[in-house]
Amino acid sequence: MALRLQVGGTGFLPRSRASARTRRLTAVRTLILLLLVASAVPCAEAPRLYSELSTVRRGYKLIWRNPGAVERVDFRFGIGGPRLQPRPPFRFLKEDTAGTNPKVHVRDAKGREWAVKFGPEASPDTFCTRLAWAVGYYAEPTYYVAQGAIRGARELKRARNFIDARGRFTGARFQLRSRYPEFLQGVDWGWEENPFLGTHALNGLKVMMMLVSNWDAKDIRDTRKHPDNTNTAIYREGNAYIFFVDDWGAAMGNWGHYFSRTKWDPVDYYHESARFVRGIKDGRIEWGFKGKHTGDLENGIVVGDIQWLLRYLGRVTDAQLRTGLLWSGATEDEAHVFADALRQRIRELQDLSDYRSYGNLADPSR
Repeated sequence: MALRLQVGGTGFLPRSRASARTRRLTAVRTLILLLLVASAVPCAEAPRLYSELSTVRRGYKLIWRNPGAVERVDFRFGIGGPRLQPRPPFRFLKEDTAGTNPKVHVRDAKGREWAVKFGPEASPDTFCTRLAWAVGYYAEPTYYVAQGAIRGARELKRARNFIDARGRFTGARFQLRSRYPEFLQGVDWGWEENPFLGTHALNGLKVMMMLVSNWDAKDIRDTRKHPDNTNTAIYREGNAYIFFVDDWGAAMGNWGHYFSRTKWDPVDYYHESARFVRGIKDGRIEWGFKGKHTGDLENGIVVGDIQWLLRYLGRVTDAQLRTGLLWSGATEDEAHVFADALRQRIRELQDLSDYRSYGNLADPSR
């Protein structure tokens, strides 16, 4: 028997009574899989910190650029626009076994190579790159493809559950792999190891991570035993080095501890929105967010950073949010709930930015 939740007067989403138990079982199975993979895969060389390379130290480093008229940003296609969207037919190149999500690489009709991700991260990875890019952060060209077929897919392992015998798939994230800008292999950064500490741009990115409940904030510290175990990355474009978040897939659900985390769950995301900003106490902003490296994400954020970010985030419209969600695989009902929750969280940030005195504040959103 399904349960229905009424949110904001319209959106209602079916929820199985067994959904929480199913998520816990899935988490246990994933943990077991991770342990098996870790024991079976030999350890390659871990990435080097960006500051160990003289070329990066001397180069121009950036993590943000002025996005211009945010309210006119196209949330359908994102940074790549309609010109770069994947063009069928797709030809299988290889299966990508890095990380924990099923992925393959394909080449499209235009000769472009794409990393195709399946599973619950496909939609949040697409939408969150749209939102981050809209407010000035770098994002890779990423598209959601609702259905299609991949020619020549063979000898699949993890991806075999998402690509059938005729090569057909549903619900995939396509991320462009290009030679320019160049993805720096073997070089990385961390939330506390980067050239932007104390800046509005870095702190704004940390707020964006918490805004979308992206609990998987892995960085260079997590690559010591497993070199691919990071979600931060660097691109080189000429003499410029672009620092960015490479993976937003663990977002738009529950934050929290391992067995309570979810991805792309509008009901979970909506329910946690009331606890997004808990207040200010003794001059420190208190957040409800919990995830990987929580302390690093919260550390150093002040009201001035919120005010700076809202110059751009505050101009994103409800129509843009809904469009981005729908083009990332959400249903109409899901888009309604997600957009309502995002707007509530943005209002909490706006209320926080208006708070002038550093006293105790139980809930600045009320």
